[in-house]
Amino acid sequence: MVHRQAPAREALSITGPAGVLEALLECPEAGHSSRAAVICHPHPLHQGSMLNKVVHTVSRAMLDLGAPALRFNFRGVGASEGRYAEGSGEVDDAVAACAWMRERFPGCELLLAGFSFGAMVACAAALTVRPAHLVSIAPPVERTRRLLAGRHPGVPWLLVQGEADGVVPSGEVIAWAAELQPAPELVVLPGVDHFFHGNLTQLRETLVTRLAVRPA
Repeated sequence: MVHRQAPAREALSITGPAGVLEALLECPEAGHSSRAAVICHPHPLHQGSMLNKVVHTVSRAMLDLGAPALRFNFRGVGASEGRYAEGSGEVDDAVAACAWMRERFPGCELLLAGFSFGAMVACAAALTVRPAHLVSIAPPVERTRRLLAGRHPGVPWLLVQGEADGVVPSGEVIAWAAELQPAPELVVLPGVDHFFHGNLTQLRETLVTRLAVRPA
């Protein structure tokens, strides 16, 4: 069932490893949820922030699933303190955001999601955080591979990719997914570009459908 009411919003400041992280927590109107989500935004040096439209769409999908959703700005973005740290520091930011979310919603299954650069960060953060489910949307393959350094997140993993992505070639993502053992659940959306122009609703529905079923 799609969540149509405006979610309850709370602007936050989270303590991160490089200073305060600006964040936004959105909660569904329904009561307690058994899941909670953290969402990582695209590249800080290319106008990426927690207000990105794909990140916003992912947040809406999580609310549709009844899960509170935390978006946050990486160090050096918006009101977050610190400066860009080539990905490795941003992984530490994500780990801190996940720790905050687990403290706020104790006992909840954590969903960790990211788009583009944020997908890379989420993959690496999952090594430490061990979420109940990892969601990677259009991850930059070579950078993600380098950051993982041969390691596998080792958690249930949904990978969503646009077939017509001109930034992250879909062929690279498909080939990489085939190399991974165990392989993530891969969904390739035909005709969809990197920024999901005109296809945000399709992305939202894909996430809700795929994540509604809990992994065994």
